[in-house]
Amino acid sequence: MNWDDTTDTPAGDRLVGSVADREDQAVEAALRPKDLGEFIGQEKVREQLDLVLRAARARGATADHVLLSGAPGLGKTTLSMIIAAEMEAPIRITSGPAIQHAGDLAAILSSLQEGEVLFLDEIHRMSRPAEEMLYMAMEDFRVDVIVGKGPGATAIPLELPPFTLVGATTRAGLLPPPLRDRFGFTAHMEFYEPAELERVVHRSASLLDVEIDAAGAAEIAGRSRGTPRIANRLLRRVRDYAQVKADGVITRDIAAAALAVYEVDARGLDRLDRAVLEALLKLFGGGPVGLSTLAVAVGEERETVEEVAEPFLVREGLLARTPRGRVATPAAWAHLGLTPPRAQSAGNGQGDLFGA
Repeated sequence: MNWDDTTDTPAGDRLVGSVADREDQAVEAALRPKDLGEFIGQEKVREQLDLVLRAARARGATADHVLLSGAPGLGKTTLSMIIAAEMEAPIRITSGPAIQHAGDLAAILSSLQEGEVLFLDEIHRMSRPAEEMLYMAMEDFRVDVIVGKGPGATAIPLELPPFTLVGATTRAGLLPPPLRDRFGFTAHMEFYEPAELERVVHRSASLLDVEIDAAGAAEIAGRSRGTPRIANRLLRRVRDYAQVKADGVITRDIAAAALAVYEVDARGLDRLDRAVLEALLKLFGGGPVGLSTLAVAVGEERETVEEVAEPFLVREGLLARTPRGRVATPAAWAHLGLTPPRAQSAGNGQGDLFGA
C-alpha cells in the first residue's frame, strides 16, 4: 500500500526486492491510499505532514516544499499523491534521471499551474545545472532562461506560479546542503513493524478480494523485510498458490507453504541472501573475507552482493562489515542451523568482534 517508483538496481526481479516492476505498478495504483487517514504506518511523519498541510490550507497558500527520504517501497510516492489530494491540487510526476539538462527542468516548471505539486523522484540523481536552476525556482518562484550562446547569450527571467515541490530520495546524503535547506519540511521514512505490515496485508487483501486470516497475514508480514511493497508482492504470490493448491483462503500453513515454493524463508531471506551467508559460513568459516572473494563464491557481481544482499543482512544482524572484511554474526550461524568453529564459540577470533 505504500510504495515508490522504479529504480534500476541489480537483481531487480527478486520477489523480496524493494524495486517496483510493471506488475507492482499496475497493482499499486489500485491499492494506494487516497488520504492521510488511510495511510498505514509512519505515525510521526503523518502527524507532522498533517499539520503542515492543514496550516497551508488555512492560510490559503501552497504547502511548503517537502523532502521524503528512505528506502524504496516505504511510501514516498504515495505520500506525494496524498499531499496533492489533501491540497486539492494536480500533481506532476518526474524523476531526477529524466532531467539531464537545465532546459528539461525549465520546460516542466514553466508549464506548472498555480498550487500544483511537482513530485521529483530520486532527486539526488538530477544533473548539476538543473539542480542550480531548482534553487531559484524553489526560493523565489523564478528561473532565468538562457537564450543564445556565447557572449551574445541573454538571461530572460521567467516568473513561476507558486508550487509545491515534493522531492524523494533513497540517498539523502548525496543531496547538496543548499538544495536540502530549501525544503520547508523533511521526513525520513522508517521500515515498518510487523504489526503495521499485518494491517497493510489485511487492507490489500480486502481490496484484492482475497480471504485471509490473522495468522496468514502475520506470516506474510513477518517475511516482508519491513517493506509494504514486498508485503503486497508476497500477498499476490500466496494468493496464487492458495487458488491453485488450496481453497483460496490464506492461512498460516498456506502462506508458509507458498513462500517455501518461492524460497523466501521465515526471516525474509531469499536464495541470494542465503547463498551469501552459506558461502561466508561454510567456505570461509564465518569470515572475515573480502567482498570480491565472497561475490565470486556465490557467482554474483560484487555490486549485486554489496547493494542487493548486504543491506538487509546487516540490518538483520546476520552479517557485519569490518575493516578486515565481511564476517558472520552468531545470529547467522543460528539461522542456518550451523555450529560456529570452536575458536569462534570460545571467543577467540570472530567472537571478539561482537564482544564489548
